[in-house]
Amino acid sequence: MPKMKTKSSCKKRFKMTATGKVKAGQAGKQHGMIKRSNKFIRDARGTTTLSAPDAKIIKSMMPYAH
Repeated sequence: MPKMKTKSSCKKRFKMTATGKVKAGQAGKQHGMIKRSNKFIRDARGTTTLSAPDAKIIKSMMPYAH
């Protein structure tokens, strides 16, 4: 049986944590920072973990991520 393919867009954007959660960069910080509040910019630093329904979709596209 051939190997399943991983979605290239997912392997570029997401990583798995040791406990099996999906880690992703914060949304909304690519441009337009002038109109964002300082609180938003501060809270959106670093990375975040996806919610369970979103993580389920991503995990189906990354069959070999553990």
